[in-house]
Amino acid sequence: MVEIPTSRTTRICLVRHGETEWNAERRIQGQIDIALNQTGHRQAAAAGRWLQGAGIVALYGSDLKRAWHTAEAIGQALGLVPSPVPELRERRYGIFEGMTYDEARQRHPEGYAAFEGRNAEYDFENGESLCALYARVTGKIQALAESHIGEKIAVVVHGGVLDIINRFVRGNPLEMPRDFLIPNAGLNWIVAVDGCWHIESWGETAHLAPGALDELPS
Repeated sequence: MVEIPTSRTTRICLVRHGETEWNAERRIQGQIDIALNQTGHRQAAAAGRWLQGAGIVALYGSDLKRAWHTAEAIGQALGLVPSPVPELRERRYGIFEGMTYDEARQRHPEGYAAFEGRNAEYDFENGESLCALYARVTGKIQALAESHIGEKIAVVVHGGVLDIINRFVRGNPLEMPRDFLIPNAGLNWIVAVDGCWHIESWGETAHLAPGALDELPS
């Protein structure tokens, strides 16, 4: 007799990495490998404590330091060893990486206008376009969901990655202005059932001290 699975549901808790000094400076990190600051370490530990008892069976993280160290802190709280997912690294911001948003606007006004206007093909002069980012992120998140049917998992990622996943799950275009927050160490629960996706909750910060920074400047 073939046993039929009782649930085709995968629940994924997406966690943005904790704060870095470059987050505090509103400096564009991209794939430059910046570590957590002291606030970020505290946020990562708080996220881990909050997720205890949530039933998470597997933990993944981008292999950039800020996400990986956040994943390690969560793993310590949950008794899980994270697995690296380089496909979920932050977007490559090319010539913008290392600049503040104001510096990027001043030095590359045409490029910044394309970035701010969410031109899906703009790639920061050999960085990464929204279209390219969408392809790599959605491909990996769907593969993780398929690998964990009937389970709950946690994945530690970046602001730009969360921007893509929110749009993918809601079916919104890449060019649409952002209408959601992406706080450092915020918790975001999404659900996949037989290839259909929805958001259970987004941007949870009850486990954090007030003031978690968003992914973009105000």
